[in-house]
Amino acid sequence: MLDEILAKIQRRSQISRLKKHPHVSFKGIRLGISDHFALHENLKKVTIGSSVSFRNYVHILVEKNATLEIGNNFFMNNFCSINCLDSISIGDNTLFGENVKLYDHNHAYQSHPEFKLFSSEFTTAPIKIGSNCWLGSNVTVLKGVTIGDNCIIGAGCTIHKDIPANTTVINRQDLIFKEH
Repeated sequence: MLDEILAKIQRRSQISRLKKHPHVSFKGIRLGISDHFALHENLKKVTIGSSVSFRNYVHILVEKNATLEIGNNFFMNNFCSINCLDSISIGDNTLFGENVKLYDHNHAYQSHPEFKLFSSEFTTAPIKIGSNCWLGSNVTVLKGVTIGDNCIIGAGCTIHKDIPANTTVINRQDLIFKEH
């Protein structure tokens, strides 16, 4: 009982934060338990369409000068995250299985004269996901990717290059059985 009351208070708090942000607009969203929106005060724009549903433990990060656009009738399942430093757009009637991750950036690094990784510098490129798409559980979409309309991305895929419209992508894994 107490958990339900706390969850309801937390959802109201998140919606209140979204409403107060000057660059955020949304028509109708449903939030789950422990959803978290980390929105930079100087982000460029966040738009969320109507009939959008975020399940539980969703994390949305939109940084300074970044844009996030989510279409109508979007569904995001448990433990998904969107990490937006540049631009991410998701079309209408798209759904995400559990634990889908979107990253429109990578850490910057150099390889010469010696290898060095920069923990707070990034390279970025937009992500575009079309309408009527289904991204299965544990899909990761990396920077610079466009996924066309009417695509199915099978569970466990890491998408690092463009996917044409009307395409199904599967994560082909051959199971090898050995007797002991």
